[in-house]
Amino acid sequence: MAKRHQEHQSLSEVLKDFVNDNKLQTGLDKVAVRDVWEKIMGPAITKYTQNIRLERNTLFVQLTSSVLREELSYGKQKIISNLNQELGKELIKKLVLR
Repeated sequence: MAKRHQEHQSLSEVLKDFVNDNKLQTGLDKVAVRDVWEKIMGPAITKYTQNIRLERNTLFVQLTSSVLREELSYGKQKIISNLNQELGKELIKKLVLR
């Protein structure tokens, strides 16, 4: 039998290569942002959240409560830094509350 020369890679390296080769990172980031929003903001705020959408570096969050929207607008920068910290990278630069 002929010997095969194979590179030994960990499963995480193989998955990273697969994601990069197929340009899937943007879609994975969009899903991760939704999950992190729910985790960081908690169930009380998530209950009033209708839609979360990431486009380029801007996170659009649609809220059903105008009072909550006003309160959150005072802490936008803190929310952005908390979300980016949880994501592990500078993914969000701007937050738009609607």
